[in-house]
Order: sequence, then structure tokens, then C-alpha cells
Amino acid sequence: MLKLASVSMHFGGLQVLENVNLDIPERGIFGLIGPNGAGKTTIFNLVTGLFAPSGGAIEFFGERLDGRPAHQIVRRGIARTFQNIRLFREMTVRENLLVAMSAETTGSIARALLPGPSRRHAEERQRGRADELLARVRLGEKSETPAGALSYGEQRRLELARALATDPKLLLLDEPAAGMNAGEKRELMSEIVKLEESGLNIMIIEHDMGFIMNLCREIAVLNFGRIIARGAPAEVRGNPEVIEAYLGRDE
Repeated sequence: MLKLASVSMHFGGLQVLENVNLDIPERGIFGLIGPNGAGKTTIFNLVTGLFAPSGGAIEFFGERLDGRPAHQIVRRGIARTFQNIRLFREMTVRENLLVAMSAETTGSIARALLPGPSRRHAEERQRGRADELLARVRLGEKSETPAGALSYGEQRRLELARALATDPKLLLLDEPAAGMNAGEKRELMSEIVKLEESGLNIMIIEHDMGFIMNLCREIAVLNFGRIIARGAPAEVRGNPEVIEAYLGRDE
């Protein structure tokens, strides 16, 4: 499904990723972990077109993504959430979803601007879809609330709904459980499992080891810009190189 072939990334003299090779299969929840500064979010930024790699190739279902702008990658079926929540805080909860859906609107700009039945029907469909997603993340009663007035956990759920609004084939979640309490994490885990069962492919970066070990079928570990391990959670947990990356080496 998603393939990174010898992908490297440097900013000036700083090497962030070094010949990263990842072949992520379709179906399932795939985890990407590693210490702070390992390059995990950089991989998401490359896949979603925020950066272009310094070297290597990125493919999605056999189509090259590297070098494409972010809006084209969204239209090819990749959506993401961010480490730091990025919502339109002054817009309502529903409006945040409608903005995301506009990226998927087809037809000419002129036709979209002209009043008429087709435009009204499109708007009605989008509002209906937005309300379905808000109900799914338990924000239906707050559709007219400004996004900035939501609690932290609610903003996280809204960001998830906004990513889903683009009807992705692959959803990238960058530390989705950050800042959540135990109950919120359990609810989020249940929602992610439901998304995977519905056929959505999911890739997660997360620092909460209990969260990601209980959720993912397969995990890759990144350290200093290199993949140092990959396998089932139990394999990765017991890998000496992974333990050293997180805990250091006894001298």
C-alpha cells in the first residue's frame, strides 16, 4: 500500500532520515515508534507532501507521491492528524468539517459559485455527512460551537472527524492520545479499532507504549533517522536494540 524506498531527509547539514525503507501492507493498524527526535513526524510530513524528500521515493498503491503538493495527496486518499491540534478555532465545529470536505468537491469553480439545485444538493449532502461524522465522535450536540471553545479531548475528536471528512484510504494519526486521560484513551482506542474494522488503513505515531502495543498488529521502530526494528508488538518490546534506544546502555 504505502512504500518508502531509501527515503532520506536533511535540513541543511542536519540528517533527519537516512535511507528509510518501509513497506506498509494494506489492512490493519501499523505503529511507528521511537524516541523524541527520531524522525517519526518527518515521515508523516513527507508522505503528506508538507516536505519533499532529499532522496528516495514514496509510493501509494504504486503511484509516486514525492514531489506532489499536499492537496493532491489528500485527493489520492491520505489524511492525517497533527501532534499539535490545528483547527480553525473561530469556526464552528461543523464548519471545520465542511472546510475539509471542500477539498473533495468536484466540478468547475464557476459551476460551484452559481446558485442552483445542484449546488444546494451538494451542500445538503456535505452537511449531512458532517453531522454523521460529528455524531460518530460524540460531538453532534456541539456542531454550532466554536472549535476553540471545545475541551482538549473534544478538539482531538474533532480533528479526527475532520481527517475522516476527506474519505481517506489511509489515515495517519500523529500522537492521537497525547494529553488524554485514561478514559479518553480507552474511548479513542475503541474508535480506532472500529475504523480499522470498517476497512480503513491506519498508521499511528504514539509515545504511550501501552496504547500502541495493545492496538497495532505490527510496529516499526525509528531511531536517529533509521529503522532499527520491525515486527509484532511482543517482538519489538523484547528487542535489545529497541530497549537500548529508549533506556540507554549500561556502561
